[in-house]
Amino acid sequence: MGETKQVHTICGYCGTGCGLILEIEDNKIKKIRGDKDAPVNKGQTCVKGAFAFNYVHAEERLRSPLIRKADKLVETTWDEALQYVANKLGKIKAEFGPNAISMFACARTTNESNFITQKFMRTAIGSNNIDGCNRT
Repeated sequence: MGETKQVHTICGYCGTGCGLILEIEDNKIKKIRGDKDAPVNKGQTCVKGAFAFNYVHAEERLRSPLIRKADKLVETTWDEALQYVANKLGKIKAEFGPNAISMFACARTTNESNFITQKFMRTAIGSNNIDGCNRT
């Protein structure tokens, strides 16, 4: 059993900005608790902020992009995966218009990532069809 290290951070689940303290041992998150000195949450956390961290170290977590080829998912490079997505989105937009594309923003990402997601949808795609589950 290694030394436990405490890391102060901000929860990335929603836009509230709760302060968290991560207890890390052997480079793995073991426990999360609210930071009592954080002005936003004063030590309180929601269920997601306190307990939803096991996915970070999950063995089944994807570690490379996958593309379906001949009805099988195969590993590929990031360049090929991004080009594939760009081509598919371009074809859909050209054939059916920008409102045929929608996007769902993720609560497990940062506010900055969600901001760029909506910016991409509104400027590159030309659609306001974006939603997410990260409302507080």
